[in-house]
Amino acid sequence: MTPSVLFVCVHNAGRSQMAAGWLRHLARDAVEVRSAGSIPGDQVNPAAVAAMAEVGIDISDQQPKMLTTDAVEASDVVITMGCGDACPIFPGKRYLDWQLEDPAGKGVASVRPIRDEIETRIRGLLAELGG
Repeated sequence: MTPSVLFVCVHNAGRSQMAAGWLRHLARDAVEVRSAGSIPGDQVNPAAVAAMAEVGIDISDQQPKMLTTDAVEASDVVITMGCGDACPIFPGKRYLDWQLEDPAGKGVASVRPIRDEIETRIRGLLAELGG
């Protein structure tokens, strides 16, 4: 059975989109990837798109999505990134909270270290998932 991972941040425009991009890129079809936000923004952060493009990952076609109970329920692992208590809790799910700097309002140079920290965490997650 393919594990599924949901990344959640407030606007679903930076951290969660970069994390989803990394996981899709590194896991290919071995993991089902979702991302959502408690208060979705209008678009993915252009600096996040540019920072990911620098490492060959295109997230320019992604759109911020509203966090739904169904998305949480359908996921095996839920990773929150600064969205507080907005994420519903279901028994049997694995919840992780990644403390990451918010890339909102930052330029590409400031987003690169956040991108790189997310990559490190995604590689660790994949090792845990057996991928």
